[in-house]
Amino acid sequence: MMNFAVSSVKNCLLETSKIFQNSLRFASKKTSGSTKNTSPKVRPKHRGWKVQDGFYVQAGRILALQRHLRFHPGLNVGLGRNGTLFAIIPGRVMVTCEKADPNWEHTWVQRCHGHRQGTEFYKKYFNVIPSPQHKNFNLVDQI
Repeated sequence: MMNFAVSSVKNCLLETSKIFQNSLRFASKKTSGSTKNTSPKVRPKHRGWKVQDGFYVQAGRILALQRHLRFHPGLNVGLGRNGTLFAIIPGRVMVTCEKADPNWEHTWVQRCHGHRQGTEFYKKYFNVIPSPQHKNFNLVDQI
């Protein structure tokens, strides 16, 4: 009779240990990220040089994007309303450091270099040098 009682207690202890081994505890709340910073992030503008010195460009190609007048338009280069420098004709890009001779009536020049008027300063100029022509022209007689 004693063996039966001991064996039943053993079985009971084994069953309870199996219960503890098989039981899992789940989280009462699911984890989630912070909801404080929900505003959209500001995307970068990717300003600066777009074409390096010595590269060949087509007409209309953007050479540099700028917020302030950091680079100036040189030979065959245009200045957009937002400060973009672009090639007017196809050719090779040449960046030079020259004595600045800006157009003082331009609003961008007044805003960025107004305090320098009457002084001598140097700036980077973007130039587009056209490629030489083939020089094989055939004259056609007029009718």
